[in-house]
Amino acid sequence: MKPCPLSLPPKSGPLQRRRQLLTAALLAPWTGWAGATPRPPPGQPRGLPASSEPVRLPGDAGAHPDHRIEWWYLTGWANDASGAPRYGFQLTFFRRRLDAAQDLRSPLAARHLLFADAAITDVRQQRLLHLQRMARWSGEDPGRNAADQASAALQRTDVRIGDWALFADGDVLHARARDTGLSLDLRCTPQQAPLLQGLQGISRKGPEAAQFSHYYSLPHLQVEGQLRFNQENFVMGTGSQAWLDHEWSDTLLHADATGWDWIGINLRDGAALTAFRLRDVGGQPMWAGGSYRKDGKLTVFAPGEVHFEALREWHSPLSGARYPLAWRVHTPAGNFHIEALVENQEIDSRATTGAVYWEGLAHAHSIATAGSASNALDGYGYLEMTGYAAALQT
Repeated sequence: MKPCPLSLPPKSGPLQRRRQLLTAALLAPWTGWAGATPRPPPGQPRGLPASSEPVRLPGDAGAHPDHRIEWWYLTGWANDASGAPRYGFQLTFFRRRLDAAQDLRSPLAARHLLFADAAITDVRQQRLLHLQRMARWSGEDPGRNAADQASAALQRTDVRIGDWALFADGDVLHARARDTGLSLDLRCTPQQAPLLQGLQGISRKGPEAAQFSHYYSLPHLQVEGQLRFNQENFVMGTGSQAWLDHEWSDTLLHADATGWDWIGINLRDGAALTAFRLRDVGGQPMWAGGSYRKDGKLTVFAPGEVHFEALREWHSPLSGARYPLAWRVHTPAGNFHIEALVENQEIDSRATTGAVYWEGLAHAHSIATAGSASNALDGYGYLEMTGYAAALQT
């Protein structure tokens, strides 16, 4: 899950001026997978999650411009020679549909805004570097509108803003982002089949049936390539891994929801663990879910089966928010201790997506229950916490 764009007032500065220009433009006159998802016409209401609209790949790897929000979310870690995580990394592309612009005929009309976040966490130095971009997109396949400042393919993974890109070449995902102090050039190769979250990719996100997303994951991606953090160039060591989430939706959050907590963990035995919960204004859980897949067997968690127990907090000097950086997460697949590897992994994206949230590399290990043998199963992945600095909106 990712914060929804345009949820908080942005800071002033060059990126804010760029956003104002985009607003003005708004008003101006993978190969081995089978099937494709039929899409209803733009504007057609969607009610209950329907088995007639499951996620189908490879076609659904592309953009869904008839839905309000969408994101491709790549996270992972780079091992050093010892096999321990040296860096965490994420590259995320968001899309936000602007309904008021859909009927405008001007090629400059910003029918969609695309946002991108890139971040690297330096585990050794306990530091995070985060950069962001924003551009307009017409909603058409790449190359059809010369005025587009960004692009997203409709039937395959290929989303770009300038020289930032996430695209597929066959089954291999390429992630590239270059900027001052930060760069990523990664090749991510699937080791497992896609994981359809929820019911065939229909993932409930609230107590009302209309609150759901289309959601699939690619866990246990084998990563090769290199990254740069400030002046240090780093080549990925053996065992570096990543995780891709792709979600799209029209109605994601309940009106009383303020944010969520989410984990996506690659466990060392090849299992993939997903768990999330939505919180209300009082911080109480109002919905939860997730999944566990091992050796091809998928277990989908029901709302009452997932519980997040906060163990330790960190106080952000930037936002004043207090984020739990250690959790005990109870699931039908077992109980897991989640611990952030770096405290300050808070993301300030008010200049683009409009949110302040915590997102970073974490270690996970299973907790033996009473009467069971000790278990050393562990892994790494990303922890995301939103709505602590201010309530999210959709």
